Amino acid sequence: MNALDLMHKDHEELKEMLGRVDDVRSVGGREHLLDKIRNELVAHERMEEEVFYPALKSHKKAREIVLEGFEEHHVVDVILDELLEVPPETELWAAKMKVLKENLEHHIKEEEGEMFRKARSVLERDELEELGRRMAKVKQEARGV
Repeated sequence: MNALDLMHKDHEELKEMLGRVDDVRSVGGREHLLDKIRNELVAHERMEEEVFYPALKSHKKAREIVLEGFEEHHVVDVILDELLEVPPETELWAAKMKVLKENLEHHIKEEEGEMFRKARSVLERDELEELGRRMAKVKQEARGV
């Protein structure tokens, strides 16, 4: 699977999980959903930050969007860490989760738009395939598989 297809597949899974955020009301359900989102994001971010972003960043035309991607990951990580400290039954938890969702949706839209376009313009098809293989391996390692 090429790198962009792998990232898109992950994005679709994350969007599906994020779509359930407003429907989950129980404390246990919220905790479970947050754990699931967090686990997926950790693996997803690792494969992007360790493989895809460095490969793309080496191309001058893509450097700025990659740096922005790193920063967006950082913001999401901060919100995730804060969510772990907030009781899931509170209004604050719901508010932070909404902000997390909005940040992730923005990030996904930007990656699949501008970043994917730049990647297609500077990386050859075989490079995207090789990056995809490497990214899948990092993702498996991050999941402990």
